[in-house]
Amino acid sequence: MTYVVTEPCINCKYGDCVPVCPVDAFHEGPNFMVIDPEECIDCSLCVDECPAGAIFDESKLPEEYASYVALNAELTKSWPLIKDKPESLPDADEWVDTQDKFKYLEMAVTA
Repeated sequence: MTYVVTEPCINCKYGDCVPVCPVDAFHEGPNFMVIDPEECIDCSLCVDECPAGAIFDESKLPEEYASYVALNAELTKSWPLIKDKPESLPDADEWVDTQDKFKYLEMAVTA
């Protein structure tokens, strides 16, 4: 099993989870972050650090977020690894409680 970043992270990307990860498993996109399932050691340290409540143990993943398992694995391949806390998106606090945010996910990484 691994931990999975889900929809509540979209347009927030607080990043408090990144510095506590002992194996540097996070990758960053324009408005979302993902966990590399090959690197995650299931320590759960990231879960309590996420202000958006976006990180779940794969075995306890709410059904509505099931597609995020494959999404994390896929985006890990093209998004850059991050080791330090990124800056939160400027309007993260306005987005944190928004529902149905998948349509806002930006998958392309711009240089």
